[in-house]
Amino acid sequence: MNEIVIKKEDAVFWMDKSGCWCNDGGKFRKKKIIDLFHQSISKDDDGYFVSQVRDEIFEKVYFRFEDTALFVFAVIFKDDIILKLNTGKHLPLDPSRLIIKDDNLYFTTEEDLIKFSERALMQISSIFEDAGEENGDHLVINVNGNKFQILEQPND
Repeated sequence: MNEIVIKKEDAVFWMDKSGCWCNDGGKFRKKKIIDLFHQSISKDDDGYFVSQVRDEIFEKVYFRFEDTALFVFAVIFKDDIILKLNTGKHLPLDPSRLIIKDDNLYFTTEEDLIKFSERALMQISSIFEDAGEENGDHLVINVNGNKFQILEQPND
């Protein structure tokens, strides 16, 4: 199978800081295209890319992003709390992996920084608490009666 690789500098689309796909014409509007792009995100040593196979050709396009390429798009409250990513992947919430950076909430993994979308942030906010001034005035998350401090990263 032949392979075509487009460097991110040459890509005609990018992801904005809110997780929206954009090109010179503005934000993408067709939900099917948006979903296809999100679901085709992969990562290798050279960075994040979207790919497809078409006519026996593997097309791989690295893309630019303003903040991160991965987003929590939904929070599912069941027995455990599940984070649904823009890629469609589900991750269990580990509260110790939450951080605040530049007034945004992120989930960290060994390899990735995953930003909460506004919608996901609204969903998870129901289990946030303010620890209060006497306890350092930081944000905590209450998961099944256990409280975890959300660490703040310094601004860049």
